Amino acid sequence: MKIKESLGSKLFDAVNIFLMSILIIVMVYPLVYVFSASISDNAMVMSGRVVLWPKAINLIAYERLLGNPDLWISYWNTIRYTAVQTFLSLAVTSAMAYPLAKKGLPGRPLILFLAAFTLMFGGGMIPTFLVVQKLGLLDTMWAIVLPSLVSTWYLFIMRTFFEGLPEELEDAATIDGCGTMQVFLKIVLPLSLPVLVSIGLFTAVNQWNSFFDALIYLNDRSMYPLQIMLRNIIIAGSNVQGEGNTDYIETLKYAMITIATVPILCVYPFIQKYFVQGTMIGGIKG
Repeated sequence: MKIKESLGSKLFDAVNIFLMSILIIVMVYPLVYVFSASISDNAMVMSGRVVLWPKAINLIAYERLLGNPDLWISYWNTIRYTAVQTFLSLAVTSAMAYPLAKKGLPGRPLILFLAAFTLMFGGGMIPTFLVVQKLGLLDTMWAIVLPSLVSTWYLFIMRTFFEGLPEELEDAATIDGCGTMQVFLKIVLPLSLPVLVSIGLFTAVNQWNSFFDALIYLNDRSMYPLQIMLRNIIIAGSNVQGEGNTDYIETLKYAMITIATVPILCVYPFIQKYFVQGTMIGGIKG
């Protein structure tokens, strides 16, 4: 039987649809504009004639970028930095969060306090740089990966998720002869896929978009990630070949933004269900 909605309910739905429509337009328009500008004539873009749809379509910016070997080197660096940090971050964070979810862990309150302390106070940029330098990590991948390997915020989210898992499952596995590591790998981690995917996505996006660490710790151009190349083009205003020709520099900026953004956007549709479920479950308990 169809339930008749009240006038207030209909009005509430209408306002929600209106607000969500505006929000969608606000989020989608920049993406459409950047892509349109990247395939438009440079003069059209600079004169402000490109508002939504492309004008005088040409692909010279993409030809210049895709033909530049520095782009592919930067792409490979970004992919490996992102993949290594995401994997290690999930491994280390989950390995630390699981025992902290057990109330019988000796020294648990002190460990949680020290972890929470890092949310309020950090070592600072210069001390961190000196540590990385003394460890001989400059101009290596580990200078990008290790300093930001563990996020305390993600640690607490994962700990909260682990606390919500039924203890009966772990007890049953223990009775069947599983050790602590087997319980963790075969029971806990498979059940924690939503929160692992969510935190992995946040970590990957942060690393993919990061350029400041590379700017500080890397001097070797062959180690530069994609975002350093993007920064050089957009902020410094230089083209990919370091020449004075600016016939396509404006469209080059938008083409570079598109190339740097599309891969990470393509990941979202495949993990959306895990992302939504993981963020909701991780915030249920305090």
